[in-house]
Amino acid sequence: MPIALHRSSGILHANALYDYLDGQEAMVSAINLADAKAHLSELVDRVEAGDSIGITRRGKLVAQLTAACRPRKPINLDALRALSAAMPPQDQSAEALVRAMREGDRY
Repeated sequence: MPIALHRSSGILHANALYDYLDGQEAMVSAINLADAKAHLSELVDRVEAGDSIGITRRGKLVAQLTAACRPRKPINLDALRALSAAMPPQDQSAEALVRAMREGDRY
């Protein structure tokens, strides 16, 4: 399947493609090094929003910008316990619920 590309301000945009076999997203955009230098703050904003941007030199991919992993917030155990205590008890097991959902989708 070909990737549709168009150029705006030196950046190549591709349709987001997903590889359903292993869940990896294809690279969304590529930009040459000179344009990356000129538009770095815009690129950082896009990466922060979830894009992945490849940087090319003479047409070959040499680097990739992706969002940094943010540190996880600690779980507030007291709030989790209060939330769990406020939930009504379920009248069926998780196994029975999943089985019923599967059977309902089957027909």
